[in-house]
Amino acid sequence: MSVKEATGGDAGIQSPEEAPAEESANEPAAQAKPAKSAKGDSRTDMVGKALGLLVLLGDEPRGASASDLSRRADLPFSTTYRLLGSLTRDGFVDYEPDGRRYHLGLRIFQLGQRVSNHHGFAGTALPILRRVTEQSGEATILSVRDGIHHLTVNKVDGPQTFRVTSDPGHLGALHTTAVGKALVAFAEDSERERLLEELPLEPLTEVSITDRAQFRAEIDKVRRQGYAVMDEENELGMRAVAVPLFNSQGVAFASLATAVPVFRLSLEALVALVPLLQDAAAELAARLPQR
Repeated sequence: MSVKEATGGDAGIQSPEEAPAEESANEPAAQAKPAKSAKGDSRTDMVGKALGLLVLLGDEPRGASASDLSRRADLPFSTTYRLLGSLTRDGFVDYEPDGRRYHLGLRIFQLGQRVSNHHGFAGTALPILRRVTEQSGEATILSVRDGIHHLTVNKVDGPQTFRVTSDPGHLGALHTTAVGKALVAFAEDSERERLLEELPLEPLTEVSITDRAQFRAEIDKVRRQGYAVMDEENELGMRAVAVPLFNSQGVAFASLATAVPVFRLSLEALVALVPLLQDAAAELAARLPQR
């Protein structure tokens, strides 16, 4: 373990690797510049590690201990502990002394709300999602693509007692969800091809698509019919239908879905909601800022 790893490279704690190089009479000043750059790179690296811890905490609704996070992030415990301390002081992380667990803090929620408002997902989209739910009687979900996942940005639960678990901020698989399939199918051509070739096809249930040729055929079908379906591929007991939201170039920048328990609606009854979703998607596409 290097000194830098032991100290975590925290601001205010200089390791020998981070200390500014001293100029000598026989060494030009220009040769001291790489040391300054290395210090900047170290700080940038620590920012990345801190953000990585926030991402890991986002996957832990019940929180996680410093040792758990250290192991999952593959970081020295001292580095993890110091980063969590800094994040806690700034409100990005909350610490629960009784359980010795860390949770995402209110500062993250505030930033998320600002992003949501900036993109219109709260003020503009929410009334439309509520209207769709009122007409369908089921949960309505709005998602965007985030790399190789879909990100739930807004959701309205149906009036039924059964609650859909894809809350805002949830990251899900693209190949096992209706929203994800719609985002892949109507992505820009080169990006769609890249996803078809490289997207991990891990099974989440026994009926998840894991064969690449089958996934390509599924995406071709979605493109032909204009909507995507999920029938217990992502979660047993749940099915969904989704449609794309198109930008001015005809590329999907979001997708809109209705999700239901399998005991409540057949696949045919769910597909019958596609025109309702398409009307709402067209209205959302006209109102939301397009990425």
